[in-house]
Amino acid sequence: MELISAIATAQGRGGVAIVRVSGEGAPELAARMFSRPLPAPNVMVPGEIDCGAFRDFGMCVYFRAPHSFTGEDTVEFHCHGGVEIARGVFLRTLELGARPAGRGEFTRRAYLNGKLSLSAVEGLGRMIGAQSRAEVRAGYSLYTERLTREGKDIQDLLRRCLAGADADVDYPEEDLGAESRAETVSLLTVAEARLVRLAENYRQGKKIGEGVNVVLCGKPNAGKSTLFNALLGYDRAIVSARPGTTRDTVEGSVEIGGVLFRITDTAGLRRGEDEVEEEGVRRAERAIRSADVIVWLREGEETAEFPADVPLITVHAKADLYPPKEGMGCDISLSAQTGEGVDALKELLYRRGFGTQSDEVLLLEERHYAAVKDALGSVRRALAGARDGLETELYLQDLTEAWRSLGLITGETASEAVIEEIFSRFCVGK
Repeated sequence: MELISAIATAQGRGGVAIVRVSGEGAPELAARMFSRPLPAPNVMVPGEIDCGAFRDFGMCVYFRAPHSFTGEDTVEFHCHGGVEIARGVFLRTLELGARPAGRGEFTRRAYLNGKLSLSAVEGLGRMIGAQSRAEVRAGYSLYTERLTREGKDIQDLLRRCLAGADADVDYPEEDLGAESRAETVSLLTVAEARLVRLAENYRQGKKIGEGVNVVLCGKPNAGKSTLFNALLGYDRAIVSARPGTTRDTVEGSVEIGGVLFRITDTAGLRRGEDEVEEEGVRRAERAIRSADVIVWLREGEETAEFPADVPLITVHAKADLYPPKEGMGCDISLSAQTGEGVDALKELLYRRGFGTQSDEVLLLEERHYAAVKDALGSVRRALAGARDGLETELYLQDLTEAWRSLGLITGETASEAVIEEIFSRFCVGK
């Protein structure tokens, strides 16, 4: 492929900047820019980098195809950090025949050259843009092809079913139906169970990718904003003894156990005294309906109705001022003002809002979940047909559709539009 070049490190001052060149002619370009002979593959050597207008003392490393990230001959110049130094190295590569790389073009070449699957590419993107340690771990799981391997394993089960089905259709005189159908039922039962497990893991994967949505609610002046600030570790919301100070939802985020939690402070739940406060209460109610976990700052023996399918944590938030009343039945008593009990609340948020870290293959992308759901539906239809003794032709299409759906994850059946959208998320230089 043609020679491309880009600055692979973030713009700005830093200790080191990297300019990456990949494609046909990369070693020859390096020989014209570097003061020493081209180093042996995978060995970094020091020397002068000729940038035309100036020189810099840095390092050069050469990766020979196909043993490089892109699968092509690749050279990297490691120069001193700084906008103009890196830009000078980059511009010199263009003068010597390279063209600027597009967004994600290095990674695209790795995909086209069979170095990465499509889901591995998405995992790499997740790692680069991660907002929590959990998202880095989950992205790395994708990057190391765990989901791709699982998808291909299930595709192999379906391929065996398709081979048996094709034999039934093509050679009806051999009377292979009963034996083939029994094997199909067995294989599809395994495929169904594995797809169900993948689909169930999407809920946790989505929380890792988007964060766990926590909503603080309660009556005015219940201590929501003080608790909100205590959870974040800094003053984000205005705190006042005057009821109704919070008129809108206020959002912030905190990492708990490596997982991102998005905390929303809401207006006090009461009948508003004016139009603005009424709107604040409506927004609070909308936030509650979309929550992954609700933290209710309860006062006395008051009652309230919340969505039945959302975990609820009841909190007595002013333990420094007065002890919880008998019969309140709160999950936890704390003082947001002094910080006593806040760590215990974080632990409870983690358990009820996220659960436990799983070593299972997680689905992070909505398109992965949609593909698994579609494959599962097709497998279940094919399985029902095989169990009911239907003619093979009647469920052959379902087997084919299940295989194709999983190909959207492995990349075998992904459309060019999907591929373009995925690579458009990457920065130039990666």
